[in-house]
Amino acid sequence: MKEKMMDSSKPIGKMTRINDFLPPPEELIMSEETVKITIFLKKSSVDFFKHKAQECHTKYQRMIRELIDRYASQYSSVKQ
Repeated sequence: MKEKMMDSSKPIGKMTRINDFLPPPEELIMSEETVKITIFLKKSSVDFFKHKAQECHTKYQRMIRELIDRYASQYSSVKQ
C-alpha cells in the first residue's frame, strides 16, 4: 500500500496548517535573577494552589510565583 505525501501548504479539511510559533530553547532560559524568600500565607490559599496544581500536574510554588510575577508586571511602573 502506498503512503500519500501531504502538502504542508494545503489545508487539512477545516483545519489549516500553521508555522511553528514557539521560541527556540535558548530564549526560554530565565534571564532574571531569583531571590529566595520566606512568606506566610493563609492555609486556605495554600490548599487552593495545591489542589489546582495537582489538577494541572505542576507545582503549587510555581503557580504562586507566576501569579506574583504577572501581578508585579501588570502594575509595575518600571518596564521589565
